[in-house]
Amino acid sequence: MSVVVNAAVAERGLAFDLAVQDGETLAVVGANGTGKSTLLQLIAGLLPASSGSVRIDDIVVSGDGVRPTPHRVGIGYLPQDPTLFPHLDCLDNVAFGPRMRGASRSDARRIAHELLQAVGVGELANRRPRRLSGGQSQRVALARALAVDPRVLLIDEPLASVDVDSRDDLRTLIGSSAAGRTTLVVSHDPADVEALADRVVTLQGPTR
Repeated sequence: MSVVVNAAVAERGLAFDLAVQDGETLAVVGANGTGKSTLLQLIAGLLPASSGSVRIDDIVVSGDGVRPTPHRVGIGYLPQDPTLFPHLDCLDNVAFGPRMRGASRSDARRIAHELLQAVGVGELANRRPRRLSGGQSQRVALARALAVDPRVLLIDEPLASVDVDSRDDLRTLIGSSAAGRTTLVVSHDPADVEALADRVVTLQGPTR
């Protein structure tokens, strides 16, 4: 899926004009306050555009009064904070997306089991988020983002809360997860950009 952003968020003084090709991994960099996280939230359909629109192929995900959910348009979103549901164990956190897309409980849990194994935390399926390390939480959150089989993957500072010893493995895992998907990665870490990106865009910040 291609992503085309030509939109503004007036209350934040931000405007975006960029395109991401089908299957491309784009790194989004820039100083704090330049709108990197805002851009991902716009594409995810979690933040409305005050003008213009965001399109994924021919689907408007922000603007024109249309705000589909990420699951509907095939978006996987991994924010800076993994924001796992605290009342659910890891398995049900990952199964949530497939259930929202209409999968049966058994199918959703099977998908969740497979993805937790794939990201290296299958043994944590029955553990609650409060008992996870930062690296473990990020792996579960990545599995949850992938559980909807997204064609667009949005990743915001994926290794910011991960210990140094886990970063190389997680960076490799994210790279393999992004393969074949249209992906936007926000990061301050040059190692992330070097390892993951096909192309880099630098945001300049508020227009006012």
